[in-house]
Amino acid sequence: MVKLALFVRLEARPGKAEDVARFLESGVALANAESGTVHWYALRFGPTSFGVFDTFAAESGRKAHLEGPIAKALMAKGPELFSGPLSIERIDLLGAKA
Repeated sequence: MVKLALFVRLEARPGKAEDVARFLESGVALANAESGTVHWYALRFGPTSFGVFDTFAAESGRKAHLEGPIAKALMAKGPELFSGPLSIERIDLLGAKA
């Protein structure tokens, strides 16, 4: 059962929205390789607002994700693509329908 999650809100720099969209779309291949990541979603809220939501069955999966290639890529591309620091929220899921 998934009981943990992460939510990351991202705001694209001016003129970088489509680069952010492509960057996030490419992340699904990396997420699929993570055995501890149960669900991974790249989100677009508006023209320049994006997010990532992922779920985990155990803290070990969430920790591995935060130390893995997706997180490293986000940090490396951050200054180029995003208008501010990443907001990463750790979430305890209280209920879910899958």
